[in-house]
Amino acid sequence: MYAIVEIAGQQFKVVKDQKLFVHRLEGKEGSKVTFDNVLLLANGEKISVGAPAIDGAQVGATVLKHFKGNKVIVFKKKRRKGYRVKNGHRQALTEILIENILTSGAKKVKAVEKPVKSIEKPTKTAEKSAKNEVESKTIEKDNVDLSKLTVTALKAMAKAKGVKGISSMKKDDLIKELS
Repeated sequence: MYAIVEIAGQQFKVVKDQKLFVHRLEGKEGSKVTFDNVLLLANGEKISVGAPAIDGAQVGATVLKHFKGNKVIVFKKKRRKGYRVKNGHRQALTEILIENILTSGAKKVKAVEKPVKSIEKPTKTAEKSAKNEVESKTIEKDNVDLSKLTVTALKAMAKAKGVKGISSMKKDDLIKELS
């Protein structure tokens, strides 16, 4: 029995009691981790493929150790230009041991949603639209000189009255339609 599972953004073919090196995972050494994103399960002749993942399938593993991999050298050169750069890094890895592969009955753990901070100050577009609404309401009550208003306020008034084609109209055309 084997499974193809997504771990830390990469897909791995895993079998029970297999040791695996993956990108650094959260959790301490010796802790248990589960992976819910199982893409394929094969048990002898029976193969089930998820779309994109299989519901209820889960792979359990234990974190054995965290370490850094071998140094990788990145060398860049442009010939005849005198450009040479040598860099390198050591990738942070985690060694895990696959303990079990559950085909069904596993409960999905729902991620806890973080509360969204409320915005105290309204955005500029919200301020402009509120200002235009106030201007259009005051204009409807009073007979104000339309030439002193902004184009956005005139468009808001025209939209409220049901005038069509206001997006291509200029200020003079809007004033003619509204008066």
